[in-house]
Amino acid sequence: MLTGLRLENFALIDCLELELKQGMTVLTGETGAGKSLLVAALDALLGGGDPLRLLRRGSRRGRLEASFRPSQALQLLLKAESLLEPGDPHAGDELILSRDFRLNAQDRMVTRSRLNGVVVSRPLLLQLRPLLIDLTVQGQTRQFSRPARLRRWLDSFAGPDQSGLLATVAAAHRRWQQAKAAHREACDSWQCLAAERAAQEDLLAQLEAAELNDPDEPEQLRHAQDRLAHVVRLKEGGGYLLQRLCEPPPELPSVLDLLGEAQAELASMAALDGELQPLRQRFLDLQLALQDAVAELEHYLALLQSDPDTLARLQERIALLRSLERRHGGDIAALISLRQALRQQLSPLASLDLPALASAEQEAFAALSRATAALTARRRAAADRLQAELLQALRPMALNRVRFEVELLPIDPTEHGADQVRFLFSANPDLPLAPLETVASGGEMARFLLALKTCLAATEPELPLLFDEIDTGVSGRVSEAMASLLRRLSRHRQVFCITHQPVVAAVAQHHLQVSKDVLDGETVCRVRELEQRAEREKELAALAGGAKDDARRYAAALLRQNR
Repeated sequence: MLTGLRLENFALIDCLELELKQGMTVLTGETGAGKSLLVAALDALLGGGDPLRLLRRGSRRGRLEASFRPSQALQLLLKAESLLEPGDPHAGDELILSRDFRLNAQDRMVTRSRLNGVVVSRPLLLQLRPLLIDLTVQGQTRQFSRPARLRRWLDSFAGPDQSGLLATVAAAHRRWQQAKAAHREACDSWQCLAAERAAQEDLLAQLEAAELNDPDEPEQLRHAQDRLAHVVRLKEGGGYLLQRLCEPPPELPSVLDLLGEAQAELASMAALDGELQPLRQRFLDLQLALQDAVAELEHYLALLQSDPDTLARLQERIALLRSLERRHGGDIAALISLRQALRQQLSPLASLDLPALASAEQEAFAALSRATAALTARRRAAADRLQAELLQALRPMALNRVRFEVELLPIDPTEHGADQVRFLFSANPDLPLAPLETVASGGEMARFLLALKTCLAATEPELPLLFDEIDTGVSGRVSEAMASLLRRLSRHRQVFCITHQPVVAAVAQHHLQVSKDVLDGETVCRVRELEQRAEREKELAALAGGAKDDARRYAAALLRQNR
């Protein structure tokens, strides 16, 4: 229940304080008098609107304040947000919500909202908003284009037991999401392990194909490559050495001949002096060693052949080993060790039980499907009842030939079920059903909203209902039917209605008159409660067309009828 409203420096209002009561309250007044300021103030107070546009001209600060008697659902939310003391039994008896706004030195708007004196954020205000007031204005077609909003209305109409089914579906959806995430994570892990194993197997295949056995192979290959690459130069050098050692030009003696002569001379001298015998032996050894070297050189030169094919194979082998070293960051010895390690053990793949996880996901989805099927059946039954009640409420409002249907479209399961809700409407029997928001006129939409709120009144949270001129443009007979519904609503809910219809205003228990005056050259908005019967009669007569006797008699009759 909204129990009070205080506005300071808001639009055309300098200061206004209202004490609001249970039942139905109407606000009437001339067009442009400021009746919709109540709607604008509540919107700004609950986190909407632009206070800068609504600040009274010439003022630098303003304040909005509303007091509520909160519902049980609202108290639970406030306790969850630590805005109510859980141990105080009277902490939730009254809720005071305020919003202060001011212009700073740079003329920028600064606002601050408080809940029972505690500063609260705008997101929290928007979360509290649907638990504080239910606002209905003409042209609210956007509500009907939001499947989530229609779904909530249908679930609310289904009754209090619907919350248990919704909780079951939400829990089943959560378990399915967890099972699906576990399965997907395991599949991703398996793919990573499989990719790692494939990479290791590919590396092992490369190392096995390379046939690495000797860590010194690169050096040996380089030596062999150098020999084959310089075979001509080596042959030339070897031939020159043999020539100088064994076969010199005719005019020059060979080295072996010289050594032979030297050894023979030393033999003669040693015969004369025995101490030269060791020196003679050394020359003999030198001669023999040189002969061996010459023989080895001749053998080397005999084997030294030019072989382009062998050279090409050596160069390919050297390139392969260099590529392996560069790619894997190690020498041949390290690659041989890596090959041994890969031979012994590769990454295991058998640790993930993918079939079990897939089965768990399927079972969780099956449980979710059963829960959503039960919820769909319950929604279908509620949709049938809502269709019947809405049509019954619409017929007295000159919509006796209207057709209405609640359509449930299957969708992928979510935490809210597997249904998308649509309201289909046709004002004429020869026209096909179509989405309500696309085919209903403004007057039809207003009547539909009122009928819908009436049907939901028994099951939705007991929020204050505020109707802003939803009876605009309707006939007298239709306005009587709308007035009857509003009066019916006010027996169970607090109802506010901004209206231009005297029939609607007459059924209210409380009547607020909004007027606009000019004081000292400044326009201000005034609101006063009409408590005397004569005051209400005069206001109803003005709504009916003026102060003539017929209008006064009509207003008096309306008040007598609804006493």
